[in-house]
Amino acid sequence: MKGLCLLLLPVILSAFGGPAAAQTCPVTYSIAGSWQGGFQASIAIKNTGTTAINGWTLTWTFPGNQQITQLWGGTVSSQGETITVTSLSWDANIPPGGTMSSVGFVANGAAAIPTAFALNGVVCGSGGGGTPPPVPTGLKATAGNAQVALTWNASAGAVSYNVARATINGGPYTMVGTPTATSFTDTTVTNGTTYFYVVEAANLAGPSANSTQVSATPSGSIPNVTVTINPANTQPISPWIYGINNSAGIANLPHVTLNRLGGNRWTAYNWTTNASNAGSDFNFQSDNFLSSSSIPGEAVRPTIAADIAGGMASMMTVQLQGLVSGDEAGPVSTANPPDLTRFKTVVDKKSTVSAAAFTTTPLTTGPVFMDEFAWAMDQKFPGAGIFGGSTQTPVFVDLDNEPELWNSTHLEIQGATRSTPDDYIARTLTLAKALKDQFPDMTIFGPVHYGFLGIYNWQTALNATPTGVDWFTDKYLQALASASATYGRPLVDVYDFHWYPEDYDANSLRVTSMTGTTLTDAQMQLVVQAPRNLWDPTFTDPGNSNPWPNQVLGNSAIQMLPRLKAKIASEFPSMKLSVSEYEAGGFNNIAGTVAQADELGVFATQGVFAAMFWPPGGTFDYSLAGFRAYRNFDGANSNFGDTLLQSTSSNVQNVVVYASKDTAHPSRVVFVAINRASSAQITAITGAPLSGTAHMYQMTAATAQGQTPVTPVALGQTAVSGSSLTLTLPAYSVTTIDVH
Repeated sequence: MKGLCLLLLPVILSAFGGPAAAQTCPVTYSIAGSWQGGFQASIAIKNTGTTAINGWTLTWTFPGNQQITQLWGGTVSSQGETITVTSLSWDANIPPGGTMSSVGFVANGAAAIPTAFALNGVVCGSGGGGTPPPVPTGLKATAGNAQVALTWNASAGAVSYNVARATINGGPYTMVGTPTATSFTDTTVTNGTTYFYVVEAANLAGPSANSTQVSATPSGSIPNVTVTINPANTQPISPWIYGINNSAGIANLPHVTLNRLGGNRWTAYNWTTNASNAGSDFNFQSDNFLSSSSIPGEAVRPTIAADIAGGMASMMTVQLQGLVSGDEAGPVSTANPPDLTRFKTVVDKKSTVSAAAFTTTPLTTGPVFMDEFAWAMDQKFPGAGIFGGSTQTPVFVDLDNEPELWNSTHLEIQGATRSTPDDYIARTLTLAKALKDQFPDMTIFGPVHYGFLGIYNWQTALNATPTGVDWFTDKYLQALASASATYGRPLVDVYDFHWYPEDYDANSLRVTSMTGTTLTDAQMQLVVQAPRNLWDPTFTDPGNSNPWPNQVLGNSAIQMLPRLKAKIASEFPSMKLSVSEYEAGGFNNIAGTVAQADELGVFATQGVFAAMFWPPGGTFDYSLAGFRAYRNFDGANSNFGDTLLQSTSSNVQNVVVYASKDTAHPSRVVFVAINRASSAQITAITGAPLSGTAHMYQMTAATAQGQTPVTPVALGQTAVSGSSLTLTLPAYSVTTIDVH
């Protein structure tokens, strides 16, 4: 048998009841045997003091990678290089003069002698002589948020210090730390509770008496979520993300910036007569629904005029499919489409078939010219430069609407055969050239997809793969890049698509069909989490009963905007992004407000150029309220800033905060803080320089009750400084904080 004995100098214990008698206890560590790759050792603790040891914890540090595989006489509560063994009930008590020798173990690794021992938190073998150190002086306690910071003056000859606390003035005290430095932070406290602290200085001769007692009451709130703002990482926010479709007639319209004339009705719109066809929306009926006027373009002109007067941009739709309504005579047969007696042919460039000049009063018996349509609209606003230049209220152009679905939505003109990707791209290039020949600075949007599968594989027409360069988007961008290089300028400026979340509850109800005022919490979570599909690489929609887009993408996150941005950066970098139709669902519930506000923040963060909410049937004021978090949130025309500050949330599932600066007022900061959790979240916002007064406005289920329209409610104001702000966000809430 191979035996080694290491006798350590006395270890000092204290009960913190007043001056303590010194207790000494040598620790004997013996290696009982060793073999290749392992060894066995035993430990004995002798109490040579005058008071009993009632329970012990012994720690030591191995010099290598030794690992205990079996131990008796104690409990190993932690392993690694640092070992902690606590007493069992039957060997916890060591009377004065007694020895505990019941601990032994088997370990892997080379037989080794530990580098240090500590008994009940006090280090052994550190020297110190035969006199306890003097009582520590200058003890100070500083209360914080869920912590108390303690400092004191050094005591000569001290090896370590014993920090103890009580919740009663004068004790009894319980040890909470054994630092070797003259400071200690107690993080095991509860806010609102007063704690009383004393400190002893200790060496191997014993502890000092207790220091003078001090007290502290920690206070504050522990954040559930921390949002870090990086003011050095900024990007401009496009003013056109606050858009809407078909604003006329919307009650309590928020302060939107862009109005789109779009939808299925506009695919077969004939600008020369104002006739259009409803398609599958209503009996494939041709009528005067868009305008009863006989003046060419009157379905469009009044809206542009009203938008300009209201300080808004407009988006008009030009017709790409190839046929437009030739009459207003009601339903069109789809038995053998198209019935060419009911429709007129579209020609993109008038000069290709006619030598006649453009006119605002064209014939209604021949082809319908698209470049003449744009020219006529420009003529109706002389000097305004609606299709480019420096106007603050431009008119953008959408190349038709949801072309992958023409064979169903407009069966009356397309027939049952879907337009092929190649045919559609060829039509796009021809029409875009005709328009740019007339208006080089016109901003053109396309292809105006209906949704995910249109983007991915043109409604199954292509063999796309999740990570491949074989989506319809790739084919489209590559063709445009080549044709634009030849033409000398971009032919299409903005990649446009529609986004209606494919999120379903357990009963297969889609979020865009959740129109009730009362929703279950599971339904509310589906609504408020759905915007994460647009960007979040970690979000795979766990609450969705039918996440088929994720499945198409190999059960990965959709993150549609980053995917499209990556393709654009690689294949046609000048292209911008637009979402010309979208909804979030929950239109009459606070979840709809939360989701809509989040959508707008996502569009700002992802650098989207334009976005337009699609008003659903029925009521949807809670959705419109999402705009009011950013636009006119105070009722005095204050808006979110025009420059985004990067923000990172520690828990995006619960809280996101969008932060902005204002170039016109550089010291102003505006936050929109969104809590999509079903419980209140204490949120710390850090990193942004704050100076002045924080004016706060909030929307919750409670504040919205009885409101028409749903509008942010002023919470008051508070002085702020520094770079942090902590606030409690109620469940399902949107809070705007304007600091200036």
